[in-house]
Amino acid sequence: MKLATLKNGRDGELILVSRDLTRGVAASDIATNLQQAIERWESVSPMLEARYKELNDAKAHGSFELDQSKLHSPLPRTYHWADGSAYLNHVKLVRQARNAEMPETFWTDPLMYQGGGDKFLAPTEDIEAVSEEHGIDFEGEIAVITDDVPMAVTAEQAAKHIKLIMLVNDVSLRGLIPGELAKGFGFFQAKPASAFSPIAVTPDELGEAWHDGKVNLPLTVNLNGEKFGHPEAGPDMVFSFPQLVAHAAKTRYLGAGAIIGSGTVSNPDPDGGPGKPVADGGVGYSCLAEVRMVEQILHGAAKTSFMRFGDRVRIEMFDRNGKSIFGAIDQQVVKYKAD
Repeated sequence: MKLATLKNGRDGELILVSRDLTRGVAASDIATNLQQAIERWESVSPMLEARYKELNDAKAHGSFELDQSKLHSPLPRTYHWADGSAYLNHVKLVRQARNAEMPETFWTDPLMYQGGGDKFLAPTEDIEAVSEEHGIDFEGEIAVITDDVPMAVTAEQAAKHIKLIMLVNDVSLRGLIPGELAKGFGFFQAKPASAFSPIAVTPDELGEAWHDGKVNLPLTVNLNGEKFGHPEAGPDMVFSFPQLVAHAAKTRYLGAGAIIGSGTVSNPDPDGGPGKPVADGGVGYSCLAEVRMVEQILHGAAKTSFMRFGDRVRIEMFDRNGKSIFGAIDQQVVKYKAD
């Protein structure tokens, strides 16, 4: 199934979206919003599946032409948003750029931080920033939504609790990160509101691309209308989504609607190098910090700037036939103006 949330009140209104993303149909009579659907997934998913089939068969009563600009993030807010760092090429580059060794434990114990889930941005909503000096960056990622996850589940058990998959722009303020990490207590101000793809899909919608708890497709990132990256999301994901969910649930329950992110999608070069820009024949990057780290490693200094007011980022994923799966996150950076 493909589900989305119309902008309507704080938690929005649940709809189903056709496989080709051209049409929608209301589903709020089955579950008012996606949070309610996830909380009652076992009872409501068969009804949602039936209506989804009708929509794709052009038999759904009251279907309408889909306008993605009217969609919020699938969950406009959540009780739990935790982001991992499953692509260790990205982590390795961060450490290498500052001449720091990567601890061996990073290969066996995932990195994860807990972000703010009280208000997400819509997928086409502006990224409001106080200052360009904060180092505004995008991060192209994948995330899953779970139902209720018991504490201390295994990865095998956790896999059964993954109900939906979507894309993420995990906005980061790079200029604030070093000071916060130096305090030894993690991110806070450096992690403003994230945005998610307009469409969330059940794993079966991905077909063979969903296996081993990973999405095995390229993630496309465009910056100001030019391709910035198309790294493969599967091969270099060291920790699968079931492993990330199990890690998050090691000492706590995860409530229905919990979102667990993959971290920045990142690939090294085939020869083990740090990764090349698209213009140089590489797969590029999913964030600006990574190209800056590569510049630091190869040339001794970063030359690429972080985002400026007016810059636009677009994050999308296509199937092997070139069809958009999740719709697009398409956001412009603007200067924050207090009311």
